[in-house]
Amino acid sequence: MDLSSALAPAGPTLDDATKRARIEKTAKDYEGAFLSVMLGQMMSSVKTTTFGGGEGEDAFKSFMTEAMAKQMARHGGIGLAKSLTASMLRMQGLPPAAPSSLTAVQAYAQTASVGARP
Repeated sequence: MDLSSALAPAGPTLDDATKRARIEKTAKDYEGAFLSVMLGQMMSSVKTTTFGGGEGEDAFKSFMTEAMAKQMARHGGIGLAKSLTASMLRMQGLPPAAPSSLTAVQAYAQTASVGARP
């Protein structure tokens, strides 16, 4: 009996690029969910009639909050996805990702400090 075939993985294995892509997507999805909850709490204290008031406004406000959170996460968010990706890659034994562009928060901080005086 050949033990090497018995110890081989039963199903197909994912290559590193596929694993990395899944990890990055999962981290961005998680950051989007986190931002959605955070923005939802923020928006719950805002009383507006953006959607005309009534019973449906709360539902549409939550849809808008979720869409805003997803867009924030897609464009760098607050850096949570980047940290999560690095941690998950390390847990999977994969090398860290190449340095990427700035998060939205970092980009704003840089542009805000350009016009500031010392």
